[in-house]
Amino acid sequence: MSSLERLSAYQPYALAALRIITALLFIEHGTMKLFAFPAAQMEGPLPPLLLVAALLEVVGGLLVLIGLFTRPVAFILSGQMAVAYFMAHGPKAFWPALNGGEAAILFCFIFLFIFFAGAGALSIDRRKAAA
Repeated sequence: MSSLERLSAYQPYALAALRIITALLFIEHGTMKLFAFPAAQMEGPLPPLLLVAALLEVVGGLLVLIGLFTRPVAFILSGQMAVAYFMAHGPKAFWPALNGGEAAILFCFIFLFIFFAGAGALSIDRRKAAA
């Protein structure tokens, strides 16, 4: 067995690690908006659009974290991040490093990848498929 074949055996677990870490980081963005934890993202009440974004980040992030309805949720979250980039970051400057949009772009494409790849190991989706 080649070393590449041995590495391929761990692919579902690497995908699960990517899914779990991405979801935890994404949830953090939502908790900053909703609960000012670990710090407030902005002062005052949330505008309705940011309230929807925060709910998607927390609820969608939790679903991706546990691997439940992973593909459709990842698709929605990918779209949310594309919209967030073009609404909040793109108008500031062309380059993502200058407009603060790197995280939105990374989240967008990681969720798009998860949409195509599935949840990987350690997910409710995988457990339901095996039953």
